[in-house]
Amino acid sequence: MQKAIIYIPNKNPMQSGIAKNNKWILEFKTKNPTKNPLMGWESSSDTLTELKLEFSTKQLAINYAKKKKIDFELIEPKKRKTIKKSYADNFLR
Repeated sequence: MQKAIIYIPNKNPMQSGIAKNNKWILEFKTKNPTKNPLMGWESSSDTLTELKLEFSTKQLAINYAKKKKIDFELIEPKKRKTIKKSYADNFLR
């Protein structure tokens, strides 16, 4: 049975805004990972792990997984906390 994760990827650390952060990714989990004895890298003979599917909404990703009978784990995004303060607050301490 195939297992997958559905999530919204984190933004690049070089970005400060939240634009273009609305794509949901369906990514397959690795089956039987093995460790390469020469380099120490993790590898697998399962080629589905190389596949990442993008969806515009969470519901489309869930519907696709259910239609294809894929067991999935849904990871909800954390809400971003913003603190509103004025420029003068930097100098009032």
